[in-house]
Amino acid sequence: MLSFTCKTAIKAVIYLASKSSGGEKAGIKEIAEMINASEHTVGKILQTLARQGLINSVKGPSGGFFISEVQLEQPIIDIVETIEGKQVFKECGLGLSQCNALHPCPIHFEYKEASDILENLFREKKVKNLCDAVSHGLAYLIG
Repeated sequence: MLSFTCKTAIKAVIYLASKSSGGEKAGIKEIAEMINASEHTVGKILQTLARQGLINSVKGPSGGFFISEVQLEQPIIDIVETIEGKQVFKECGLGLSQCNALHPCPIHFEYKEASDILENLFREKKVKNLCDAVSHGLAYLIG
């Protein structure tokens, strides 16, 4: 349901959150290595997220990306909608443009139910929630 780019964005933000809790910044290369993604992809994602105010960026020798305390409280849906668009959980599971409850595709109702569950999960979970699970060894970013 989520693109590779979106999954990478979520992992990058979680990694940044874990670094930022200690007041540290992280560069593109470090983030890419830590989440097992290409530097090019991570760079484009981070620029997009910074432009939208979901993360912060500082240029220069002691620069890098980081997350503020306020940004730690943002829901994961903000990242998902920035990368995928606001309609990501409203789209047809088979990609049909005319799919709806009155004119459903073969998986419409089951897909809508699963999509609603995921949307609610991403609305409820905050960056801090996911970061805490990783920081305490209860969850992992690579594997």
